[in-house]
Amino acid sequence: MKAGSMNIVFVTTVLAAVFAGQLAGTTEQDALVEQDALVEQDALVNFQNQKEASAWSAVNDGVMGGRSVGKIKSTTDGAMQFFGTLSLENNGGFASIRSGRLQVEMDPQEAFRVRVKGDGRTYIFNLYPKTRRMAFSYRASLPTVAGEWTEVTVPLEDFTPTSFGRRVQNKGPLSPDQINGIGFMLSDKKAGPFELEIQWVRIEPASVEDSP
Repeated sequence: MKAGSMNIVFVTTVLAAVFAGQLAGTTEQDALVEQDALVEQDALVNFQNQKEASAWSAVNDGVMGGRSVGKIKSTTDGAMQFFGTLSLENNGGFASIRSGRLQVEMDPQEAFRVRVKGDGRTYIFNLYPKTRRMAFSYRASLPTVAGEWTEVTVPLEDFTPTSFGRRVQNKGPLSPDQINGIGFMLSDKKAGPFELEIQWVRIEPASVEDSP
């Protein structure tokens, strides 16, 4: 083969490889964009929209004389960060954040799915009914893996009625149409700094398994 022909073949091969790489990258990028769009469409709460965090507020044990500090802020990677320091002084020991009013449409057989990155501590996922009472919520455990994004599925049936951290007896399960707010809390009786990032909360069939 002549040198000129070899150069043409080489250039053609390189261009084909570059084009294929660009095509593959575009396909992968399109898939990620499509996935994000689906999450945004189906999400009950999506902190990739930074305005979402403005509807949330912090409620800490200072309302009972405690000294815990819990704050919220939006992050640059499309999440809401719940962070602060848990204190056990003055009979305190909890920090929490709550959403504004939400309209939740789900079946009793469905579940909440939460994408979080935590510090290895187990947090509490709270549901607030329309008829709110002081320190009353339906709660479920929300485990985290230190420094890693995980998706945790919490079936509606896992939530138990509690008041001041204690289970309320003779109280039935929460009907989905009675939910008008959600929240996250830390009250594991371990003093010190904490950090939890939440990217989104969505509703899915309860059969979906947890995933990284």
